Amino acid sequence: MDTSHPQIQKVVAALAEHGVVDEVVRVLPDSARTAREAADALGVEVGAIANSLVFDADGEVVLVLTSGAHRVDTVALAAAHGLPALERARPELVRAATGQAIGGVAPVGHPARLRTFVDVELAEHPVVWAAAGHPHAVFATSFDQLVDLTGGTATKVA
Repeated sequence: MDTSHPQIQKVVAALAEHGVVDEVVRVLPDSARTAREAADALGVEVGAIANSLVFDADGEVVLVLTSGAHRVDTVALAAAHGLPALERARPELVRAATGQAIGGVAPVGHPARLRTFVDVELAEHPVVWAAAGHPHAVFATSFDQLVDLTGGTATKVA
């Protein structure tokens, strides 16, 4: 596989719109559907992996970019930001909202901008790795760049 996959190209285009260019996407030989798989493939700490988790907040799609080192506290996150209860989005909703399949959801490249929260724990890592629209594709970024790229809100999520 190379970076010509249509979903990877959407991510590459979205990154380029923000001036992020020059071979930013890395295609891995094995799946990186989980933070552990991605960390192992890249030789980095699992906390440096930005998991893209999609939630349904009573009909509003919410994207949470969380460190792979922990789980999202959905109750606390919803309460802190005045959201209705956050439920894991069904695969069909994830695909409809992002154009991407679970395990490869990127922070960018979606049909429309999603309300996004970025885990402040990701700031502990100078390089953060995020999915690039396909379970075998990732790109290197930083916490600050993730916030900028997504227009997200930096917050505690765990």
